[in-house]
Amino acid sequence: MTEELEEEVPEEIIPGVARALSPLVRRILASNPSVRTGFGTNTYLVGIDEIVVIDPGPDDAEHRRSITGCGGDRIRWIMLTCGDPEHAAGAEALKAETGAEILASPKLEGIAVDDTLDDAWTLVGTEFRLKVHYTPGTTPEAISLELPEEKLLFTGDLVMEGSSMAIVPPHGDMTAYLESLATMKGLRLQRLAPAHGYVLEGAKDELQAVIDHRLEREAQIAAAVGSLDPAGVDAITAEVYGSLDEERHELAAATVVAHLQKLLADGTVKARGGAWLPT
Repeated sequence: MTEELEEEVPEEIIPGVARALSPLVRRILASNPSVRTGFGTNTYLVGIDEIVVIDPGPDDAEHRRSITGCGGDRIRWIMLTCGDPEHAAGAEALKAETGAEILASPKLEGIAVDDTLDDAWTLVGTEFRLKVHYTPGTTPEAISLELPEEKLLFTGDLVMEGSSMAIVPPHGDMTAYLESLATMKGLRLQRLAPAHGYVLEGAKDELQAVIDHRLEREAQIAAAVGSLDPAGVDAITAEVYGSLDEERHELAAATVVAHLQKLLADGTVKARGGAWLPT
């Protein structure tokens, strides 16, 4: 089956309402909007006779009713792109209601899974295949799922439509994140289905845009290290990001730390007494 996703003029994404993106794919938005999740978490249902639920979202009974109302007794698998509660907290309750198996990375913690997923392992359903790709960076257990029939990648948190993902150490790793983006850019893809936001056209260009954005931030952070005295994390964050509210500042500062850790590993900066210095 080769039908393509069509979302050239995006409709408003309404929480709890299943939106058919193609004959194989439906999206249901959870009611959990925030700075970190944008509109909220996208739950995707893939398949017709046999259905896999990708990221069941938060532990929200109303959201699960929307999922089961759409998939019913055809739901056989629950796949988690990461262990973040905004993506995965509803998994065990959905399993209890449907009998579906929970599948996730072997690095996932805190959720009982029925089977772990090897890199490049493929789930074969009646009408589709989903290929697993390890994409650490936002978290160590992060995966993305490729639907070859539609040249589509369910990205989890690897990409966020309309914004950039915060990389929050110690679980977030900027070097691994950039490597994951580059690896996914090498796949034969046309579109990206992120966990937050609309479907993105031009997969390679979108992935490269995220890489370019992160490298631009890295250069700005390196420049701030060279110009500020002292160059503490808060001062660097203010220099690079400007004035932010408290929650956004916290996420930006965490991402600055992730960039600094990469620059430290690259030998571009060094740490001394709570401040950062160029090498």
